[in-house]
Amino acid sequence: MISTAVSSPPAHGDVLRVREVTRSFPARTGQVQALDGVSFDVRPGELVGLLGLNGAGKTTLLKIVSTLLLPTSGTVEVCGHDVARHPRAAQQRLSVVLGGDRGLYLRLSAHDNLRFFAMLTGVRGRDLARRSVQALESVGLAEAAGRPVETYSKGMRQRLHLAIGMVTRPDLLLLDEPTVGLDPAEAQNIRAAVARMRSEGTAIVLTSHYLNDIEQLAERVVVLHRGRVLHDLPLPRLLERATSAAVITLNGRGHAPAVPPHGLADQAWVEKVEPTASGWTMVLHVRSWTPDSLRTLADAWPEGQLLDVRVTPSSLQQVFNELADGTRVSA
Repeated sequence: MISTAVSSPPAHGDVLRVREVTRSFPARTGQVQALDGVSFDVRPGELVGLLGLNGAGKTTLLKIVSTLLLPTSGTVEVCGHDVARHPRAAQQRLSVVLGGDRGLYLRLSAHDNLRFFAMLTGVRGRDLARRSVQALESVGLAEAAGRPVETYSKGMRQRLHLAIGMVTRPDLLLLDEPTVGLDPAEAQNIRAAVARMRSEGTAIVLTSHYLNDIEQLAERVVVLHRGRVLHDLPLPRLLERATSAAVITLNGRGHAPAVPPHGLADQAWVEKVEPTASGWTMVLHVRSWTPDSLRTLADAWPEGQLLDVRVTPSSLQQVFNELADGTRVSA
């Protein structure tokens, strides 16, 4: 977790500007191109999800934005400050929260951990006391603030990391796998705290293999592939790229059908049909989920043959899986 003090609001409309960034690393076989001409912006109060397969360049990009790594070429600006030429000024406008629960002083209380890290960034006096209380309340740790961190669960420690990232009131927050290893309740607590920061004007870049995080929080998604921006789209437009509008799971009795139901052949395709103890299960993809397709589906089998119908709208996981399959084929 890296956190630094914040000064005044950004001087222009974008909190983060990434322009034609490249980064290469030496290897036995030559140069490995981790980033190849990456460009995008993030505005105040905008949460951008950063997606990509392993090796796409996400971690390298976050390291460059957070001043931990220099770009080979191109520029990154945080609130107008070039991260390569003026790293200290850029650091004063951002916080970084990494997944996991390491990096805390376990024998100290949450309150003492928060005060210590905030003081390192220059927060002092009454401002420190007020911000510490607000940050702990925001992540739901106010009642446990006096307890030693060694008594905290993994989720509570991760929420404390987030509070440390919040206490400086950064213009830009970089979140790397913030809900990794957490149970659903703790993950939701983290997402709620992140949403509050976004509503208060903090720009956020979020990377996560838990696509539910990005689906619930992100307004826009940047997809990296082989170090390049494959997509930079609002979340609803990215979801529209799914090849099906919904996935329908049907459970029925009798003989298992082998093709889409009559009347849906031009609107749907079958992913799989499997026998069950009581009959069969079909997973069916429909291109357009409309009242007409619902009626056609309901009329496709004799009365009483269908036992259960479950409809799952297209999700970011589905889109990502399809993108991943496509990029693997083209690799």
